[in-house]
Amino acid sequence: MWFVFSLFIFLLCGVVARLFYWQIISGYHLKAEGAAQYKLELTLPAERGSIITSDGYPLVMNKSASLVYAEPKNIENSKVFSELVSQTLQIDVASVAAMISDTSRMWSPILHKVDEEKIQKLRSLNIKGLGFEKEPKRYYPEGSMAAQLLGFVGLDQNGYDVGYFGLEGYYNRELQGKAGSVTIEKDVTGAPILVGDSIRIEPENGSTMILWLDRTIQNIVEKKLLEGIQKYGAKEGSVVVMDPTTGGILAMASYPSYHPGQYREFDRELYKNPIVASQYEPGSTFKALVMGIAIDKELIKATTIFDEKGPVEVSDYTIRTWNNEYHGPITMTQVLEHSSNVGMVHVGKLLGIETFVQFIKDVGFGLPTKIDLEDESSPIMRSDRDWKEIDLATASFGQGIAVTPLQMIRATSAIANGGWLMEPHMVKQMQNAKKRIIDVKPKKIRQIFNAATAQVVTEMMTAAVDNGEAKW
Repeated sequence: MWFVFSLFIFLLCGVVARLFYWQIISGYHLKAEGAAQYKLELTLPAERGSIITSDGYPLVMNKSASLVYAEPKNIENSKVFSELVSQTLQIDVASVAAMISDTSRMWSPILHKVDEEKIQKLRSLNIKGLGFEKEPKRYYPEGSMAAQLLGFVGLDQNGYDVGYFGLEGYYNRELQGKAGSVTIEKDVTGAPILVGDSIRIEPENGSTMILWLDRTIQNIVEKKLLEGIQKYGAKEGSVVVMDPTTGGILAMASYPSYHPGQYREFDRELYKNPIVASQYEPGSTFKALVMGIAIDKELIKATTIFDEKGPVEVSDYTIRTWNNEYHGPITMTQVLEHSSNVGMVHVGKLLGIETFVQFIKDVGFGLPTKIDLEDESSPIMRSDRDWKEIDLATASFGQGIAVTPLQMIRATSAIANGGWLMEPHMVKQMQNAKKRIIDVKPKKIRQIFNAATAQVVTEMMTAAVDNGEAKW
């Protein structure tokens, strides 16, 4: 009797446990599977935000286009369908035929982001089993202007828009907005029930980006860059203009470049922005910064005399002026005017390795600037213990040290901003789907030398432009 009772209790517990599993643990999954059998969910893509210059000109906006898709079940003549569609869209007829070969499919995408002109041609043909879904495409009113800072929009593995590189990549989430959806009932064949219940969640369009970039300045920069490339037979070049008081980027251009609307037709190496992703030796442009820290440490003045009497020897290396000409006693201002490597070695020696290396860290070399562009990189600086006397000597005139163009303009801009280093920024304001404007405030990093020093170095740089040996 006790055995029968125990067996009964055991079986009862098993039934209860099984019911608990099906109703509680697996209930959610079973409910979802059941819903999937009679409900169909469609995604409503949000409209991607525009990118506009500070003076109100759109660099990127959306243009009307559509996804062209097939409904294989509804196609009357697959051969005629394939020929008409392939001719109008200018794609391979065999690929269209393959897309519609599975007649059990309700839906098969043929081509994304087709221009309105071709859509109208297809509509006029009244092809059975052909459908269209609005799918705006990116349009560039200024052509290839500022391509490498803009980036481009491609498709992810699910066929949805996604930004790559530049602003499109960095601000992809803000620009793409939030997709909506429509959930409708379907019958056993998978076809929508037109009189059935439906739930619609509207998409939230992406934010519009208003840049610091000025269209007029950008035009001038791109024109002058191309002139310089042609004049000197250079293979590549970059120009960046920054407001020293805000860190706002007013213009940014590199050559060679590409067109973001036809990015597939260009070498992938061109997608990267050299101003934030490439490194170079800054050379003579570095000299003003070294002068600045030496003046700030009260080691020299603009009027301090240096006797430039010939080459100097440093650790078995001979360092000469760029043209091997020497001017005798000259001031520190004249060291900049003549771009004297020998004079800068003298300044570097006064600073010493420890002070020089600390200054490099304070200026931010060796670290990303945190600009709002995708793919920023930073050259790695040698460790403190690896610095030698010859490294200090060559670095004092900008050789043997690597920076990005953006790092260099940020550091130099501090001279024009009372010694204050700013965080560089592309976006000035963001306007969300509800038209609310969010300001992106300028961000100070640190003061690398005092305002009085900055003024002195500014005057020295002005003299170098007026009296210097390097001309356009």
